[in-house]
Order: sequence, then structure tokens, then C-alpha cells
Amino acid sequence: MNSPTRAVKDIARTSLSTQKFSALYARTLAYFQCKQVLELGTSLGINTLYLAHTNNTHVTTFEGASTIAEIAKDTFRFSNISNVRLIEGDITTTLPYYLRNTHKIDFAFVDANHRYEAVIRNFELLLDASHEKTILIFDDIHLNPEMEKAWAEMKANELVYATADLYRCGFIFLDPSLNRQHWILRF
Repeated sequence: MNSPTRAVKDIARTSLSTQKFSALYARTLAYFQCKQVLELGTSLGINTLYLAHTNNTHVTTFEGASTIAEIAKDTFRFSNISNVRLIEGDITTTLPYYLRNTHKIDFAFVDANHRYEAVIRNFELLLDASHEKTILIFDDIHLNPEMEKAWAEMKANELVYATADLYRCGFIFLDPSLNRQHWILRF
């Protein structure tokens, strides 16, 4: 992880969502009929394919590493996916610009920078671009103490009505029709 070069197999081993979770995200999109989908942290683009597989979705995915973004582009070309837009560059600048110039989002999957400040900044930006039916999913919520702190703070936000902690990831629901609840689920 600290080497300036990494093999694709090493990136895949440490950075990809499992098939079980990727399928869960896709089923969530389909069930809630999410159309405008964001993914922060494209990696190799495998999870993006699951998100884009749902009918009538448009997926915008963000990747900061240009070499990894090129691999993801190859993945999309090989899969003949046309409803994905990949935005390359530092998410701290590309995401705010994108959100200022787009409609409200229905779903966001966040698996990018795993530091407290970055997670909270992305959470706040996504909240501003959300509506009450938006679903936010943060990956690796128990990865380190900073992620634990960020998860606790996000759950306590007044706009968050329900959460589901699946250990690997956390679902955030903004729907005020839900009773304020925080579930811990085995999946």
C-alpha cells in the first residue's frame, strides 16, 4: 500500500467491494428507483458496473488516481456501459464543482478518502445535494478510529432519520417519514 507502484491484483484484493455487497447496492438502487447515482472512489470500476446495471440510472463516478481511472475506463469500454460518467481528479475540487452544476442526487456510494475530515466534508456536500429520499452509503465505516468517529457524527446529524450498520458499510436514510432508528445488521 505504501509503494509508488501497485499491481492491479493488489488493488483488487484491497479495494473492491465483495460481490455480495455490490449486488446489495444494485438491489437498493432498483428497489428505491434511484436515477441520479454518485460513486466516490471508482477504483477499477467493478462496483460501478453493478450500480450502472440498474435500469434508468445515470452513474457519475469520481476517481482521484489517473492510472486507476484509465483501468476503470477500460472496464467500462469492455462492458459496453453507456450510462457512466467518470470524473478524474481530486475529489475535494471535482465533487463540489459537479454538485453545484447538477440536480439532486438519489443515491451515493462513498469509498474514497477514509480520513475523518474528508469523510465529513463529503457527507456535508452530499447532504446539500440530497432530497429526503436520498440514500447515502459509506464504505469501511469501522476501518479505523477516524471512520468510527465520522460514522458516529453522521448518525447524529439532525437530517439523518435512520441508519443501518452492516459493519463493512453504513446506510444513511434522510426520509423524515422514518422513525429515528439506528440498526446494526448482520449481512
